[in-house]
Amino acid sequence: MFKKLKSSLNNLKKSLNISKKLEDKKLKKILDQLEDELINSNIAYSVVEKIIDDIKNSKSNEIKDVLEKSIRDILTFEKKDILVSKNKPTKIMFIGVNGAGKTTTIAKVAKKIKDNKKTCVIAAGDTFRAAAIEQIKQHGDNLEVNVISHDYGSDSTAVAYDAVDHARSKKLDFVLIDTAGRNQSNNDLMNELKKMKNKIKPDFTIMVIDSMVGNDSVEQAKKFDSDIGIDGFIITKMDAEETGGAILSSVYETKKPIFYLGTGQNYENLIEFDIEKIIKQIL
Repeated sequence: MFKKLKSSLNNLKKSLNISKKLEDKKLKKILDQLEDELINSNIAYSVVEKIIDDIKNSKSNEIKDVLEKSIRDILTFEKKDILVSKNKPTKIMFIGVNGAGKTTTIAKVAKKIKDNKKTCVIAAGDTFRAAAIEQIKQHGDNLEVNVISHDYGSDSTAVAYDAVDHARSKKLDFVLIDTAGRNQSNNDLMNELKKMKNKIKPDFTIMVIDSMVGNDSVEQAKKFDSDIGIDGFIITKMDAEETGGAILSSVYETKKPIFYLGTGQNYENLIEFDIEKIIKQIL
């Protein structure tokens, strides 16, 4: 991950020879090239603009220090642990567009909960997509986690309610609520999701974003946050993504944290977001 972004920033460091003491004309040419490369790395223009401005305005001549501070500013947020909550059961609702990887991500979170000696139930709230219920049930069987489901076409909110009731009766720690993927421009489906959230009142609403969709992730994140309200992100498919633009852009545009990064298909391939490791990989 971050291969393309790292390459662009390394080229900048070489061009500036670890120093910003250049003629304005030459510096502008180098920064213009960096701007193009960052945009091609699927980084939102607002983020690119910040990085460029930070370089221009910094009094430091050590370009690596300037870049580190800029990226740290972008990725610094209040750290939250979704697996630590005073409420029992803790209700976690997963939302996002089609194909983002919500169902597999839920299974990975369930595995992490079990690894932490906690208990959970999954609500098969995607009653629309073909084979969605079978898919989540298969994950449940693999992980020995109960899955509450209704028939296809049934009310997703009712499924979630039943899962919460089950968790309360069994004194379980978490309810993981799957939802159908939807395009952020479909107002009817977005309103349906908003109503579901208002009724269920989840402790956390997590947006799952496919890192490979590039700059589209910014518009997705902004729309879901403004219409539904999100508490943070899980970014998937980071093992296949070379740019890392979705991480920088989503956080900067929404000011919401990243909880985990999906780095593969196995249940264990879900790692906590660690800013120090990210900066080390980028620079």
